[in-house]
Amino acid sequence: MSNRKLYTIDTVAEFHRICGLSQPQHPMISLVDYSQVEYQIEESEISWVQELYFMGFKRDIQGKLHYGQSQYDFDGGLMCFIAPRQLVRMIIDKYDTKPSGFLLAFHPDFIWNTPLAKTIHNYKFFGYDVNEALFLSEKEEETLIGLFKGIEREYQSGIDAFTQNIIISQIEVILNYCERFYQRQFITRKKSNHQILDKLEHILEDYFKNEVINKGLPTANYIAESLNISTNYLGSLLKSLTGQTTQQHIHEKLIQKAKEKLSTTELSVSEIAYELGFEHSQSFSKLFKAKTDISPLEFRKSFN
Repeated sequence: MSNRKLYTIDTVAEFHRICGLSQPQHPMISLVDYSQVEYQIEESEISWVQELYFMGFKRDIQGKLHYGQSQYDFDGGLMCFIAPRQLVRMIIDKYDTKPSGFLLAFHPDFIWNTPLAKTIHNYKFFGYDVNEALFLSEKEEETLIGLFKGIEREYQSGIDAFTQNIIISQIEVILNYCERFYQRQFITRKKSNHQILDKLEHILEDYFKNEVINKGLPTANYIAESLNISTNYLGSLLKSLTGQTTQQHIHEKLIQKAKEKLSTTELSVSEIAYELGFEHSQSFSKLFKAKTDISPLEFRKSFN
């Protein structure tokens, strides 16, 4: 695995470029037609980490999809869901028929100034612990296709002051329908066991929720002990799977939480820094700018 190239996809435009598509009509969201995709890569097995949310709906797509450390059961199901910073690996078979379906890709910054920024983490099918695609009845399929197409029509009709809120409300409806459909599916299909990457995400989420104010930022040693593995083993594992160190994973979660607080609360930058375990707000602002290229206040003002 160490010799395999790891792609990174930071923007919707980069995803379009890899898929051999023209520039997206909206900079932060796009509905991609699988039948039009011509991957601009030579490998038959590719790995990537993206900064985007993916919601995929497919037909006649061959190959095996893996993310985290497990194979994703995407052969019979119709839909899959991938959150930012998740490791994805695809083994592509030669197509006997042209694949069909579509994939909705959107950047997290598209939703930071809305309630969805807080609630999207509650949809467990975006996590590593759900390793199976969503199976749909014909009626369920028709419902979701209509909603996806509604999003496409909205951003194709021209971007104005209402576009973002209308699209986000449609995304929320899709997610709620999928939550219902997954709950129905789990009655008859066994959920896969959690893997190390999923456990890591849960540990970080719990720590930033309950411990960070009193204990400061989590350390690599704390995470390794929580996973019952050595710090060196954790670092090697994360580096080989995602291309990131343990510290970089911690910082990614920190920036995610910071963006959420900046865009959905009235807390000052100093108050946010304190809630995220910093003694001095200057240290928080310096790290935020190093990771995002803008200051916390500039990020907040971008949504006003």
